[in-house]
Amino acid sequence: MKRSSFITTTGMATLLSTALVTHVQAQDAGFVSRIDLKANQIPIRIVKNDEAIAQIPAHFKFVTPGKLTIAVSALSSPPLSLLADDNKTIVGSDADIARLVADGLGLELKLVPASWEDWPLGISAGKYDAAIFNIAVTKLRKEKFDFATYRIDTLGFYVKSTSKITSINKPEDVAGLKVIVGSGTNQENILLGWDRQNRANGLPPVQPVYVTDDAAANLSIQSGRVDAFFGPHSIGAYKAALTGKTRMVGKGPTVAYVAVTTQKGNGLAQAISTAINGAIHNGSYAQVLDRWGEDDEKIAQSVVNPPGIGD
Repeated sequence: MKRSSFITTTGMATLLSTALVTHVQAQDAGFVSRIDLKANQIPIRIVKNDEAIAQIPAHFKFVTPGKLTIAVSALSSPPLSLLADDNKTIVGSDADIARLVADGLGLELKLVPASWEDWPLGISAGKYDAAIFNIAVTKLRKEKFDFATYRIDTLGFYVKSTSKITSINKPEDVAGLKVIVGSGTNQENILLGWDRQNRANGLPPVQPVYVTDDAAANLSIQSGRVDAFFGPHSIGAYKAALTGKTRMVGKGPTVAYVAVTTQKGNGLAQAISTAINGAIHNGSYAQVLDRWGEDDEKIAQSVVNPPGIGD
């Protein structure tokens, strides 16, 4: 379904009923079984897109001539990013989208593993041509970067499968909990906003827990040192279906666009958006999201700098 504007969701709380959570959990049960990791290591390639190439600014200088240098997550976060059987090659939906963009622009793809903290500085300093990091479009980020959308992003709350927690859909549900969340992310902003509401209402504070290692996050959940994980639904659903050790108990209150991120004003975002639209039209975009189990997060059209969180 085409989404022409950012989806603010005062009404999302209604949609996030226990029935919906149960429905999504049932869908997630077949999540990993639909993902063929062996087959998914074979790249999906497309021909160059002359319209997109023509939109590359005449004087634009790529980090490496003839190559599109894109920062992606160095952490294993399937289905977005993970290592292939050779333990070196980065695969996942982010890498696949990056390859579609590079092919469309007639360039060789160069993926650079990076940390979440590094991509903003790397883009600003010209270290990367772009970043594909599950980066949501926000009003504040648009002041520093340009965006070409490629997916809808939903957030999920996940707990240990044996946890007594049954629902996290509103601020009071996180009161007094220890919640793993990424620093500098939209989910952190949501969690801290909920915490401010709770404190104002005299409820116990939430304790954000920051970890940079996926194994540490899993151990913290399973050992009971933390109560929940709050992050991208696609990542949480993958883990839950793979191990059966966690389960979803709610979704975040907003749904956002995630986008290929470039330096502000350098003109590359429009060319990237056109390349993505070419992939949408020829079916390769759907093929990528389908094979990584993200078919429910497709967009009908890539746009540049759409309304985002905070607009």
